[in-house]
Amino acid sequence: MEYTIIIKKDKKSGWYVGKCVQVPGAMSQGETVDELMENMKDAITTILECYKEEAKESFNNTGIFYRKLAFA
Repeated sequence: MEYTIIIKKDKKSGWYVGKCVQVPGAMSQGETVDELMENMKDAITTILECYKEEAKESFNNTGIFYRKLAFA
């Protein structure tokens, strides 16, 4: 899967700050764009895992199953 990251260089610190368009709440920073992108992978993974746990808890972890959904 591909994600779009909006990147801005902070004028004060000189660091790059990024937000993921597809995953609200996934944001990070890095001294370089490459470091930012690695940090964004961690942020996206962490947020998606939290969403997964929240979804399971909302169904009380009972009677749940998983299906894949793919679309263009």
